[in-house]
Amino acid sequence: MSDERARRVGLNEAIFRQVNEQIRDLNRGFGTEQGTMTVICECGSSDCTERLQLRAEEYERIRGDARHYVIAKGHEIPSVETVIEQADGYDVVQKAEGEPADLSRELNPRS
Repeated sequence: MSDERARRVGLNEAIFRQVNEQIRDLNRGFGTEQGTMTVICECGSSDCTERLQLRAEEYERIRGDARHYVIAKGHEIPSVETVIEQADGYDVVQKAEGEPADLSRELNPRS
């Protein structure tokens, strides 16, 4: 994958992550943060519209590392990330060290 393509993938993922952070904030505002939440797939595909169900506490645990993303099964991009966890209905990927991980940290809405 070219550097430019890898950067675009990273930017797509960052956008999806920001949307999920807003969903999390809305859940907190409505007092529903302790249950399950629906997030959008944080994969690098700009046309992905998959929705994933996970417990709010799981989302928080995953988001504890800026390199980790929640994606639909099979949506990983092996040239920039590795599946590190498989759960019921979603996978968690970790960005490869170097530019993918650096971009992830740079665009992390929690930093």
